[in-house]
Amino acid sequence: MSRGFESHTLRTTPAPAAAASHGVTPMSSDDIARVARDYFGLDRLRPEQREAIEAAVAGRDVLVVWATGSGKSAVYQIAAALRPGLAAIVSPLIALQEDQLARLEEAPDAPVGVAMNSARGAAAQRKAWERVAAGEVEYVLLAPEQLAKPDVVDRLAEQQVSLLVVDEAHCIASWGHDFRPDYLLLDAVAERLGRPPVLALTATASTPVREEIVERLGMRDPLVLAGDVDRPNIALAVRRHATDADKRAAVLDEIAALPTPGLLYAATRRGAEEYAAELSDRGLRAVAYHAGLPARERADVHTRFHADDLDVVVATSAFGMGIDKPNVRFVLHADAPESVDAYAQEMGRAGRDGEPAHATLHYRPEDLALRRYFATKHPDAGELRALVRALQGGVAKRSDLAEAAGMSPRRVTALLTLMADTASVRLTRDGAALRPGLDVEQIVAAAMERTEDRERIDRSRIEMMRGYAETRRCRRHVLLGYFGQSLDEPCGNCDTCADGSAYEEPGAQADAAAGEYAVDERVVHEQWGEGTVMAVEDDRITVFFESHGYRQLSLALIAENELVQPVLTGFSGARP
Repeated sequence: MSRGFESHTLRTTPAPAAAASHGVTPMSSDDIARVARDYFGLDRLRPEQREAIEAAVAGRDVLVVWATGSGKSAVYQIAAALRPGLAAIVSPLIALQEDQLARLEEAPDAPVGVAMNSARGAAAQRKAWERVAAGEVEYVLLAPEQLAKPDVVDRLAEQQVSLLVVDEAHCIASWGHDFRPDYLLLDAVAERLGRPPVLALTATASTPVREEIVERLGMRDPLVLAGDVDRPNIALAVRRHATDADKRAAVLDEIAALPTPGLLYAATRRGAEEYAAELSDRGLRAVAYHAGLPARERADVHTRFHADDLDVVVATSAFGMGIDKPNVRFVLHADAPESVDAYAQEMGRAGRDGEPAHATLHYRPEDLALRRYFATKHPDAGELRALVRALQGGVAKRSDLAEAAGMSPRRVTALLTLMADTASVRLTRDGAALRPGLDVEQIVAAAMERTEDRERIDRSRIEMMRGYAETRRCRRHVLLGYFGQSLDEPCGNCDTCADGSAYEEPGAQADAAAGEYAVDERVVHEQWGEGTVMAVEDDRITVFFESHGYRQLSLALIAENELVQPVLTGFSGARP
């Protein structure tokens, strides 16, 4: 089994002399160990943590992709403490910001941190800015929406921002999960702040997502540390059902028999509320959580769950980042998520204390029709034309664009993001501007074509989720393969290993054919163009194609028809 952490860079050019440009001398391992111990109470750092810290302190951009519990927060905390100046930490949820602040306050002698978010009143934020200006603060935590405000970025630019930390960095990747349009502004924010080194952190990111994070953040010669995403203490299982009634009964029975606390994910708000009510009827302390609840009620669910005052939270995908609770004993899914990325992130909230935990997907093939519906996102050509006309006067704020185009600000943001993906629009910290030389119909046609590409990719991600649900191979082998990680043998802790199907031996001929391909290798298909090999199995490979998404290709058919060839020129730099 492939274990440990792998370090690599996406480019082969020499690293810039960033340390000199930022006035920072490289830190020794002794310096890092001393700060870790004296400031944060950490007696030991793993080699990969030390490597990331050393690179960030020296002024190099770093992307860290490590499983939850691998010590990502320690990397930015220690690196920021060793660099002179202020660390700006982009964190997407208020609950996550508050948790990070609490950890700093609990540390023996950590530098001071403050948060700027909507939950803190004007007086509290004013006082926080005063402390920043006085040099009393080392960490400023902000939501990406805050950094969309020019005055906030201007105030940060007045300080010496020596490190820009992007937490939950997968939010910038439209091909990942939990995409947040405001993250797209962070490249421009970094430039406004004098381009400090960027430290991007996430728990799960497949190869295409990693590449997109690097590109969209404008990272320069980054050190990419992609670690082992396996969580071997979590037992994986899929239970297939013929009817929705059978599935509902099985979900309720399984939860009733499992140790608590735990999470149950449902696809809809109505589903979350119905499951919570039925679990409550069975005597469990269960509540629903979804984006339609008032903010105060959502915050109360967070508080009660962390305090072990609830047995089960039944949630939509809105209950996600910031749930750093070590003793979650199970994560069940009553409905299949929209992608393997989302499933890995959600089920990874179980067993963070290293103790045994369960992750079961309750599955009906018919349920994927709902996900396919969600994956259909046709823009309205009339809306696109109206927005382009509103932009033709020059750079415009989003609020002004919404009024001029007769749309909601949220809709304007979605359409601007789409047009930015086609290079028709340039997003700035002040708003957006059209690229010169394009007429309205060109922009609309490019946006509609891009939407079709996205829908193909989203449908392919759903099919990858189907592949995980329906495989007879080792369940963990399939899951890890999606993220470019391999297992030399079945894991022994999933349902297909338990029933023996995972141990069926492949043929020698298939094994030999599989050996011709490697994970992360660039290949070209005669119909779908260039792609990246994501997983290699005994009789098939999985390839991510830039305009067609994930495709599983039979090795026998590839050999027979010569459908796939290696890209001999190396990494092409092409984006989805």
